[in-house]
Amino acid sequence: MSRASKFTLAGTSLFAVGTVIMVHFQQKMEKQAMHQGVVRDMEQQRIKKERQLDFDLQKALEEEYKRGQTVRETTEESSTKNPPDR
Repeated sequence: MSRASKFTLAGTSLFAVGTVIMVHFQQKMEKQAMHQGVVRDMEQQRIKKERQLDFDLQKALEEEYKRGQTVRETTEESSTKNPPDR
């Protein structure tokens, strides 16, 4: 085998091995990025569920307070029925 053919064979072999290593590294990084997306989505779902529970609790408390209180519009009714003294 000539020297040029040996260099060509070595060069293409190194290029092929380098390509395989780079593809493997890239796949590993993509898998890690996808996993981080899943973790982020799970955290967002947990926060959303927590906020919904807080909202439901506040809604229930509001309903309970409204049942126990009588709410009237006093500003307009009192000013039209009893005009201020002058």
